[in-house]
Amino acid sequence: MEQNFISTVMQEMLSFLNNVQLERLQEVLEHALFHKQIIDAEEQTDSSLTSEQLLHSFIAAKRVEGCSERSLTYYQATIETMIAKVKINVREMKTDDIRAYLTEYQQEKNSSKVTVDNVRRILSSFFSWLEDEDYILKSPARRIHKVKATMTIKETYSDEDLEKMRDHCNEARDLALIDLLASTGMRVGELVLLNRYDINFEERECVVLGKGSKERIVYFDARTKIHLQNYLQKRSDNNPALFVSLRAPHDRMKIGGIERRLRELGKKLEIEKVHPHKFRRTLATMAIDKGMPIEQLQQLLGHKRIDTTLQYAMVKQSNVKLAHRKYIS
Repeated sequence: MEQNFISTVMQEMLSFLNNVQLERLQEVLEHALFHKQIIDAEEQTDSSLTSEQLLHSFIAAKRVEGCSERSLTYYQATIETMIAKVKINVREMKTDDIRAYLTEYQQEKNSSKVTVDNVRRILSSFFSWLEDEDYILKSPARRIHKVKATMTIKETYSDEDLEKMRDHCNEARDLALIDLLASTGMRVGELVLLNRYDINFEERECVVLGKGSKERIVYFDARTKIHLQNYLQKRSDNNPALFVSLRAPHDRMKIGGIERRLRELGKKLEIEKVHPHKFRRTLATMAIDKGMPIEQLQQLLGHKRIDTTLQYAMVKQSNVKLAHRKYIS
């Protein structure tokens, strides 16, 4: 078909162009039509991509960026649920489709506004990636704004809670683990990756691998140093992991194992909601309460954005009252 088109054009131009010009015209036509075939083939290939294939590429891109496997699993499950429910290729979805899905999601699951906003945030990230990769012209999630949720004061451990947990630790490992979480504010995912050689006892610090595969230094107090050394001295295994199971073959502890251990301790002591992340929130609140600059706390916790740090740090109401009396009353 292309050759017939070229021949027709050449015949029409015979009376207007000389031989050299005709040869040049033929070259230009052949070149232009050849590239058009390539572009058409690429567009046809792109348009045939399924939602699942695009999701697979998105997850692969996020993995390269350094997202944890736990986050990737959450992303994939969230987007897969949306694709199965909406039943439209993601390249054809409109803002109203996503907005209707979020509304239905909240009604069916009776989800909190925080949960719905997490879903919105993940979908927004996915569609923004599609836009950046030129699979779509504009993200349909761009006009769906953050879901406003009621700010609640999240619980922290009291000094009494921490001391009760320390006093009732029957294992040196558990005591060292609690102290390290309490004094560093590190994430439990960072804790399970630590090895013995990561600990600098002289400087009372260690390097952790945080979100996005970013390393940062965290610091611990003298009590934690002593309890860590006691725990390591009692160990007889050769596992390089800092925290391992109590029974042979002494495998590296996993996040679920630590969460379960702390939950059992909290139930025994009648302390509500004992989990690793609460140590992190407690440290942030304590640091702000004692006047630590928010920028330094942000660095200590490994937050990319300072508003994330502000969500962690809750100022004690008693200190607000004292500050009011000092500066205003």
